[in-house]
Amino acid sequence: MKVITISREYGAGGHTIGRQVAERLGVELYDRDIILNTARESGLDIEQIMQEEEVMRKRDSILRAIRPAAFDVKDTVFEYERRAIIQLALQGPCVILGRCANAILDEVKIDHMSIFLFADEEARLPRVKELLETEDTEQARRVMRKIDTGRHAYFECYTGHRWGDMHEYDLSLNTGSLGIDASVDMICKAAEQA
Repeated sequence: MKVITISREYGAGGHTIGRQVAERLGVELYDRDIILNTARESGLDIEQIMQEEEVMRKRDSILRAIRPAAFDVKDTVFEYERRAIIQLALQGPCVILGRCANAILDEVKIDHMSIFLFADEEARLPRVKELLETEDTEQARRVMRKIDTGRHAYFECYTGHRWGDMHEYDLSLNTGSLGIDASVDMICKAAEQA
């Protein structure tokens, strides 16, 4: 079995699916562990890492494309997370959630299976409300769009590839129509046959 990378829209069930896939396949799931490793290696504060990782304002992404910025905290976080992802993947089969892992492993030619999880907004809203601990639908929509826009800009800035483009992934699953259990089944079956 290969390393599995999971990219996801906010509220599409990425963490839940990643955890269940890892449990079923008997491998580690790496998500917050990457943040802890980054903090340990870089000396940066965990809160600062969480604020800088996987998020970029669209405006900043455009400005960086026009005029590359000097090496900043976001670049430092990306570089340390990149190193952590490579080290974890070299240890053997595992599931890595987000953080441009699919593009990073492509770049260094580490064999992996890349997954993208998505769903329409209506299907994601209940999960987003639960994550935010709110009943405010408009607030949930704003947060969902902001996080997805930030992930999209971050991924494109640091990889040069399009986040969510089906050509970037081995398997794209609509968790809104498939549900969690069927998505887990499909990923596990694909991983066992790869």
